[in-house]
Amino acid sequence: METSFIEKKFAYDGSQLCSLFAYLEHGILGPSIVSWVGACSIPFDHMVDGEDLLEKAVIQSDEMLHFIIEVFDRDLFSGVALQRLFASIAKDYVQSHGKGLLTGKSVRRDGDDIYLDTKKLSISIATRSPVSVMVHFAMNVTNKGTPVETLSLQDLELDPVRVAEDLMALFRREFESITVATQKVRPVP
Repeated sequence: METSFIEKKFAYDGSQLCSLFAYLEHGILGPSIVSWVGACSIPFDHMVDGEDLLEKAVIQSDEMLHFIIEVFDRDLFSGVALQRLFASIAKDYVQSHGKGLLTGKSVRRDGDDIYLDTKKLSISIATRSPVSVMVHFAMNVTNKGTPVETLSLQDLELDPVRVAEDLMALFRREFESITVATQKVRPVP
């Protein structure tokens, strides 16, 4: 699993959730997780979640920490499982490293989203292409420009670049451990 923090800021509009994004845009071949900081505004023609489409949901923020995970030759169930795994890792990280509004409180994960009380920290979607499964996961860096009550990394006194590097390393370690676990068992009759 390759990891890379992209220093250039750019907006996420949903078009980045496509096969080989890390390879074609950033030269990272194979299973990967890349991250960057940028605004978020997803138009309906790039929205993947059917529930969001039916609700005509507005998904936007002035600044988020984005992650795109891509793993090849897996089904959508595996992609959603990786999405939930990443959300769990992110929730545990935020709980153990966050300060500010978090003092004396606990964050919770509901599916693939992270909350503090009713304040939403993250957005996420998993999908499948003909060659891979992909996950977009993002956390608010700031609360500006969001259509719902949100929690941000600023509220938690967390540096987005440090969070990105740490979460990618934790996810890579877990992914590689899972891969090893699949290679050391005998088949049963």
